[in-house]
Amino acid sequence: MRWEKPELLLDLGRKLASDAEGLTIDDMAQAAGVNRRTAERMRDALWRLFPQMVEWQDGKTKRFRIPGGLDSFMQSPTADELAALSAAAETLAAQGAQHRANALKSLDVKIRSAIRTADRRRLSPDVEALVRGQAAVLQAGPRPAENEELVATLHHAIMAMKAVRFVYKAGSKPGEPREVSPWGLIFGRVNYLIGADLGDREPKTRRLDRIAELEVIDKPGGPPDDFDLQAFADRSFGVYQDEVQAVVLRVAPGEPAEEARGWRFHPTQTLEDQPDGSVIVRFQASGMLELVWHLFTWGDKVEVLEPLVLKARLVQELDKALAHHRKGGF
Repeated sequence: MRWEKPELLLDLGRKLASDAEGLTIDDMAQAAGVNRRTAERMRDALWRLFPQMVEWQDGKTKRFRIPGGLDSFMQSPTADELAALSAAAETLAAQGAQHRANALKSLDVKIRSAIRTADRRRLSPDVEALVRGQAAVLQAGPRPAENEELVATLHHAIMAMKAVRFVYKAGSKPGEPREVSPWGLIFGRVNYLIGADLGDREPKTRRLDRIAELEVIDKPGGPPDDFDLQAFADRSFGVYQDEVQAVVLRVAPGEPAEEARGWRFHPTQTLEDQPDGSVIVRFQASGMLELVWHLFTWGDKVEVLEPLVLKARLVQELDKALAHHRKGGF
């Protein structure tokens, strides 16, 4: 008997029990990685196992859901899952993301406390062995400061759709109080608040470690209905938002091209293999300075074909670096 099929069925059952909106047949097919007919058979099998499954009409489609959740027998975590959760918490803590690290550690405790004592004893040695046997390598770069109280206040404002007031210690008017509608948070090498000044609809990025005296105020906030935080983040190569450029890079043949085929330059990228073994990378992005910083790491293995403004900025930054490091001779 193939064990993959029961695992796939159980995993789909968990998704049907955890999704508040329910799943369509097409959703099930995508979640399970199968065709529509197979998804229908899996739904029927789950209906026999869980007769409490409900079906309702949503426009022209039908949705399905298992209400009431699944019992602990069906939901018991594995050693791999617990070890991955523990590792993720430790990695975030090492990166300085203490607020999110503490949230994962709290979740870890809640999950372990919900496991039956006998199962917890059985899992503990395996979890400890897996945790000891893996480590995260932290890359050089800024260590993001994640003030727990500040992040919690922003989370409250975002959920309550309220505006915030704070003093921003950077920008064109450092030290002046700002009233901002918070639209979301972006976490990365540096953490940012995304939002618009009250009375304005254009979002701005502000570093969390430059925000002081933060408070929630009794004014409406929240993003417009058509704002997509992920789409906003994907516009830029990093975080800085300016004019979107059509970027074309040529990666040299051999090992560099092979590495580029597995590299994520940008969410909009396309790769084109060339007859000489090189790879052409195309994507749309803003934030040319951050892209220049990244291209430094590729040395002479990447050539900028377009846009000219990116090539000029790359040469400019290289000249500045050379002039600085040549001071005083060698």
